[in-house]
Amino acid sequence: MIKDPHATAAALLPLVGGPANVTSVAHCMTRLRLGLADRSRVDDEALRAVPGVLGVVEDSASYQVVLGPGVVGRVTTAFETLLAAGRIGTADDPADGDGREGDGEAGGKTAGADDASVAPAVTPAADTAVDTTADTADALARRGAELKARQKARNATPLKTVLRRVADIFVPLIPALIGCGIVAGIAGLLTNLRWLPGLTPALTALSSAFMALIAVFVGHNTAREFGGTPVLGGAVAAVVVYPGVAKVTAFGTALAPGQGGVLGALAAAVLGTYVEKWCRARLPGTLDVLLTPTLTVLVSGLLTLYVLMYAAGEVATAIGTAADWLLTTTGALAGLILGGLFLPLVMLGLHQALIPIHTTLIEQQGHTVLLPVLAMAGAGQVGAAAAVYVRLRHDTSLRTTIRSALPAGLLGVGEPLIYGVSLPLGRPFLTACVGGAAGGAFVGLFAMLGTEVGATAIGPSGWALFPLLAGGGGWAVTAGVYGGGLLTGYAVGFLATYFFGLPDGAGHPVCDPEKHEPRPADRPGPRPASPR
Repeated sequence: MIKDPHATAAALLPLVGGPANVTSVAHCMTRLRLGLADRSRVDDEALRAVPGVLGVVEDSASYQVVLGPGVVGRVTTAFETLLAAGRIGTADDPADGDGREGDGEAGGKTAGADDASVAPAVTPAADTAVDTTADTADALARRGAELKARQKARNATPLKTVLRRVADIFVPLIPALIGCGIVAGIAGLLTNLRWLPGLTPALTALSSAFMALIAVFVGHNTAREFGGTPVLGGAVAAVVVYPGVAKVTAFGTALAPGQGGVLGALAAAVLGTYVEKWCRARLPGTLDVLLTPTLTVLVSGLLTLYVLMYAAGEVATAIGTAADWLLTTTGALAGLILGGLFLPLVMLGLHQALIPIHTTLIEQQGHTVLLPVLAMAGAGQVGAAAAVYVRLRHDTSLRTTIRSALPAGLLGVGEPLIYGVSLPLGRPFLTACVGGAAGGAFVGLFAMLGTEVGATAIGPSGWALFPLLAGGGGWAVTAGVYGGGLLTGYAVGFLATYFFGLPDGAGHPVCDPEKHEPRPADRPGPRPASPR
């Protein structure tokens, strides 16, 4: 567990190449996401060894350090402070450059000081060896850079690029969705209990206001992500929720405020960004300041009203219909598949791309029926971690990791357990998926029987989702089904891991049979991250 975010940030910065190598900084609920100028300057192994780092993940657009919920925000703030200070120091001393010049004795002094804590000193013999093989080293470095570039190009598939962009649009909205969802849950509870009738309308207004205007925020973030002017993206998307659209007719049907929801806002802002870029590339500077914003709002706004809102509305309706059909018709099977596959999505960071679907369902139906099913994956993960904790009694380091990550796992944040426990061990990750599938099948079965379980907001999961539950059978029944699913996931994940997820002889450090040495994944120390 990280006790000093500033110390952690100070340890991370030199290991990712120093201030000059960091081009952007952001974070989600569990990961510090860095844009890097030169990936080859990152010391992966040293990063994994930093206390509190649960793993590292690389995609085509960012380098991600998994730190866990709550902690990542504090470390990011400290990291940004150090980054700004480091850049000011570099600007004040141009001779140091980016820390790469003067790798010899004179120019590399600053970089050497920064790296002293994480890299062993270079001996004169090593210097001589490097000098005599400089040509070979340069050739290997070039070949390594080419291989990394090819790997990055393979990872930069259109699908992954789209999913990453969608996640970057919606992830910043999660804190507001969580806050408003919890307030909505409190308002609903007070209404059902008939307590504080004078307060519940105010709570309802607070919780509903953001959802009523979420299209504007989606448009703002979309334009920023696609390289447009954020406020123009918000202005174009605002037409989706403007009450006056009820007077507009498209395809012979009057539009409804909010028709198309976040999907319409997303499409409108993307269109607006392309219109804006087209105008800026062709209009002279004297006209650009007046005509570009006007044409952006006019052209993309009209197309949104007469095409996109209607089309997005049809897509949103289809999503709602499909979700209802999926659980009411094939509930147990659908729950098994969704609950079993969600952990791999979390591992790859692709689960954020589901946010638009959840948000669309909440806009349409008041709750999303998919989130409680997907939350069962976290239950399987908790059960698997508990089994590892029980069986590997002598692995002190691993048990410490489990104790620190288990509270987050109970609240539905699975990445600390994924990267710190199950994935490095291998088989426990698969048995955790089995537990998630069992829990998902349990919830899906009750959906088939008519007891639907939904969530009024996204973000929380695990036990934290209880205040946000909603369903046709009342909160108590809904909570009972959801709690039964969690217990099923815990139990199946535990039993599957206890009996099948660990090698024979577990209970002592797992050893290679021939060498009688702990395997790398089971040795005390930081847990390795997922293979790329």
